Amino acid sequence: MKTVTREWIEKAEGDYRTAEREVLADPPNYDAAAFHAHQCAEKYLKARMIEAGIAFPKTHDLTSLLRLVPPSDPEWEALCPKLDALTSLGIEVRYPGVSADAEDAQEALETA
Repeated sequence: MKTVTREWIEKAEGDYRTAEREVLADPPNYDAAAFHAHQCAEKYLKARMIEAGIAFPKTHDLTSLLRLVPPSDPEWEALCPKLDALTSLGIEVRYPGVSADAEDAQEALETA
C-alpha cells in the first residue's frame, strides 16, 4: 500500500472515531456525527482512488467519487443509494434548518 493511501485511511478512521464519540457524547451531537461519517466515507473513497492511480476532482459528492472507482470493484456500486443519502445529510447538517437525529447518525456511521 502506498504511504499516501495509508495517510488517507488514517484520516478516514480518525473521522469515524470522532463520529462515534459524538453519538455517545452526553449530550450527543448527531449533526457532527453525520458530518464526520461523511468525511470518513469521502476519505476512504479517495484513498481507494489514490491507490489505483485515479485522479479525482475536489468534491464532497460521494456518488461522483464512487463513479470513479474502477469497474473491477463492482460491489462498490451497490453503495450508491447510501452514499447519496450520506452526501446530502453530511453537507446539509452543517447549516441551520437541517438537523440529524439518532437514527440519521447511526445510519451515517453504518454507511461510513
